[in-house]
Amino acid sequence: MNRLKYLAVTTALVGTLCTAPAFAQEIKAPADAANFYKSDSVTRQSVNFPNQYKMEIAGNLFLPKDMDRNAKHAAIIVGHPMGAVKEQSADLYATKMAEQGFVALSVDLAFWGSSQGEPRNAVSPDMYAETFSAAVDYLGTRPFVDRERIGVIGICGSGSFAISAAKIDPRLKAIATISMYDMGAANRNGLRHGQSLEQRKAVLAKAAEQRYVEFNGGEAEYTSGTVHELTEKSTPIEREFYEFYRTPRGEFTPHGASAQTTTHPTLSSNVKFMNFYPFNDIETISPRPMLFITGENAHSIEFSEAAYKLAAEPKELLIVPEAGHVDLYDRISLIPFDRLTDFFKESLK
Repeated sequence: MNRLKYLAVTTALVGTLCTAPAFAQEIKAPADAANFYKSDSVTRQSVNFPNQYKMEIAGNLFLPKDMDRNAKHAAIIVGHPMGAVKEQSADLYATKMAEQGFVALSVDLAFWGSSQGEPRNAVSPDMYAETFSAAVDYLGTRPFVDRERIGVIGICGSGSFAISAAKIDPRLKAIATISMYDMGAANRNGLRHGQSLEQRKAVLAKAAEQRYVEFNGGEAEYTSGTVHELTEKSTPIEREFYEFYRTPRGEFTPHGASAQTTTHPTLSSNVKFMNFYPFNDIETISPRPMLFITGENAHSIEFSEAAYKLAAEPKELLIVPEAGHVDLYDRISLIPFDRLTDFFKESLK
């Protein structure tokens, strides 16, 4: 097996790997963290379906146990954070929505988790958006789903991918985002425009040189994602992601994958985000409703605010008091499930 290499090249997505001893033993998950939540009133089934390019997409289908299969129901697709898999945050949201009577489907984006796509961990914003449209294809052909009542929840990076899909797929009737990252802006500019044009060009140069390496059969390099160890110099954002992805709170490695590559995109493909502008033409989604949910203390709040400003009515920006970015991945006392339920019941009625 090739030795794995990492190169951190963007200030937006969590920095470099560290080599000092980890502090995992000092970290306790919040009491209300429930990433691996299970419900006695919901069934879960693993499903697979093709996207438009004949790649198999993996999902988990959640159904209320008392659902009338002879009737047609509203459905919700849930996309996981960028670099994560459906078992991280998306399954929780899908389970909670199924508890409220919805058919819910969590999906692995193409190139991630149990979905097909080579090389693994490749970045392709168009293919990520296609995953949501493929999920509509699947749900819209289930006999118990009303194809005119399908909505979507996009968490973190999937918020921007769901918006990208909704701009060209009118079958997505209602769009909600959680702790959204605009993966294009984050990679071009960094958080709060902390990355200069010169730094951006350096990223592009490194990725371009890496293409030669891989073309000649060399090993892949990985970038950004979540650090595997903490040091005294670790930033607050590094610690925030580490506490979810690298501890039992949210850690999950798909079958056949490497724990050392989870959350890390390939360096050579990550620059595809530089050409990703999900908020361009976002106003054309109207009159389909949009709900942007973000934390008051989220380092990513700028992206939800920007999308809300550009979107046309009907739209809503919901800022959760005292919540950070990752808090809305799994902290069930902070996540506004009641508002999500009301939003989709009204939008998909």
